[in-house]
Amino acid sequence: MLTLHRPLANDAASVVVDGGHVLALGPYEELRAEHGERARVREWDGALVTGRFEPDAVRLLETLYWPDPREADELGLDPLDAGSVPMTDARWGASARRGLQRMLGRGVTSVAGPFTRVPVERAVRRSGVLVADGPPILIPGARADFTVLAGDGSCVVTVVEGRLVYRRA
Repeated sequence: MLTLHRPLANDAASVVVDGGHVLALGPYEELRAEHGERARVREWDGALVTGRFEPDAVRLLETLYWPDPREADELGLDPLDAGSVPMTDARWGASARRGLQRMLGRGVTSVAGPFTRVPVERAVRRSGVLVADGPPILIPGARADFTVLAGDGSCVVTVVEGRLVYRRA
């Protein structure tokens, strides 16, 4: 299914996504004229940009524990040194998923690796986030990995391989 993502910020490029790949980039009116009959249109209050890259992902996911909200009374919500809590494979996997959720909420679509802890590597792979040396390139034919940022730089929406994986409430 074709989706036309239209950022509402002035002069921001729009993108047409076909499955997990970028089909076209350009001004909204041109893309609407070419693909409008077949494409679902999503409008976002912000500017559409290449997804953010997290170069410190290995440290963030393999040395920190991201507490479960149910542990907030005991541990708080900020990440902790993983050595301060007893870690099992299940806990590493859950922690990595919560850390990845926070990254997606900041517009991260690619992370540096490699990951050595199996539960962490599995969580990263399942998330769809790209493990790479830098940010993805937003060009026709590439993976549809991008974010929409509000005027203050906060993330409005994150798209990974064409899937909407984060949307600000």
